[in-house]
Amino acid sequence: MRLFGPFVVFVALLCTRCAPKEDSYQLVSTRPVTLPDGAVIQAEVKVTGEEMARGMMFRDSLASDKGMLFIHGAPGTNAYWMHNCRIALDIIWMNAAHRVVEISANTPPCQAQPRDCPSYGGHFPAQYVLELGSGEARKHSVDVGKTLSF
Repeated sequence: MRLFGPFVVFVALLCTRCAPKEDSYQLVSTRPVTLPDGAVIQAEVKVTGEEMARGMMFRDSLASDKGMLFIHGAPGTNAYWMHNCRIALDIIWMNAAHRVVEISANTPPCQAQPRDCPSYGGHFPAQYVLELGSGEARKHSVDVGKTLSF
């Protein structure tokens, strides 16, 4: 019986050392998005201002079956920029009905000072913005006027 106590303490310490620290990972919410050609990508969903501001910053790659979906609380003219992005992206703006209203294809990354990074899009009211890897919109027949499902 005396060994049981130290054994429990040892196992408890071992388990706490194996558990990930709260800030060592981020819970990611994803949603499937069906593109006009029927392809389905898994999109990380961003809804808070902080999540949207960070977006694709500091990422070195984006798989062809992945994306990032920004959900704005209401339709608006939301311009996006590529500050601290490391990869080129296709940026797709959609209205409340998920109809594409604007596309910035092959949008280049910007490692310059924030004031020197241009903004893209935001010319038409949109509630949703989807970012895909460069060339993916064309590959999957994403065009202005088409509807995406999510």
